[in-house]
Amino acid sequence: MITFEDLTVRYGEDVALSRVGGRVGVGEWVGLIGPNGAGKTTLLRSIVQLVPSEGRTLVDGTPTHRMPRRALARMIAYVPQKPELPAEMTVADYILLGRSPHIGYLGFEKAKDHVVCANLLERLDLTHMAGRHLATLSGGELQRLVLGRALAQEAPVLLLDEPTSALDLGRRVDALEIVDALRREQGLTVLSAMHDLTLAGQFSDRLILLAQGKVAATGTAAQVLDEAILTQHFGHQVQVVRSPDGELIVAPRRTT
Repeated sequence: MITFEDLTVRYGEDVALSRVGGRVGVGEWVGLIGPNGAGKTTLLRSIVQLVPSEGRTLVDGTPTHRMPRRALARMIAYVPQKPELPAEMTVADYILLGRSPHIGYLGFEKAKDHVVCANLLERLDLTHMAGRHLATLSGGELQRLVLGRALAQEAPVLLLDEPTSALDLGRRVDALEIVDALRREQGLTVLSAMHDLTLAGQFSDRLILLAQGKVAATGTAAQVLDEAILTQHFGHQVQVVRSPDGELIVAPRRTT
């Protein structure tokens, strides 16, 4: 569904991405991990044509640079780290913005648009907040709302940039489980940059480890979440242990 080939992004003389390549199959969840500044956000932004890049990205076989913005938004929903959040907009109106790619420039929302948004508000436990202004919401509530807006696009591809950074542990798992359930129900293709390595390993089918703008490792969680690999690229010793049910848990080691 998503293929990126030889992606290179420069900010002045600094190379943020250097000939990065990869593929995310239909219905697959691939997690992007790596230290700060590794290029995770830049990769996601280049896929949706928010930063100039060399190389190319294809979605369902079509180069993204040839797609009009509205057509691209119908194919890819993107959740950035720092979305725009108009303080006086209500929760209901904000999530309805996700339906914009399906509404003509001079058109109006239809019944289906409101139904889609109402269902997502319920699923994200935000229905009781529908009339509240965004300025009154907590960081965690806003993060769930931003996720809901992206899901309202009903795009087959979902790009997530640290989608749970403002959520507490329970809410993190809840939000990711909602994404995973929708992925399985609707065949969504997910590419997500994730800071929490344990959660990345639990939810992703495969991982891509970026370091200094290049692909340093790729494979299953068992292959990539390796103590030697992570210690090398994160600059701090880590330990990887298995829980009683076989899941990998990544934790830093104290050095003193």
